[in-house]
Amino acid sequence: MPWSEEELAALRRAYASGTSRVSYDGKSIDYGTASDLLRRIRVIEAEMAVSAGQPKPRRSFARFSKG
Repeated sequence: MPWSEEELAALRRAYASGTSRVSYDGKSIDYGTASDLLRRIRVIEAEMAVSAGQPKPRRSFARFSKG
């Protein structure tokens, strides 16, 4: 697994505090926006869930038509 719990925790702390710069393991990464940071968090969470044997989250969208 290329990501660690420490990295994920650092990303979550940065997102919660409203900053876009994340530091962990002597590394610093600057994410452009909060949405970029949140997207990274979601990717890591999904990959960790899959590697832990949990099913990958599914997304579906409702679609309506008038005939």
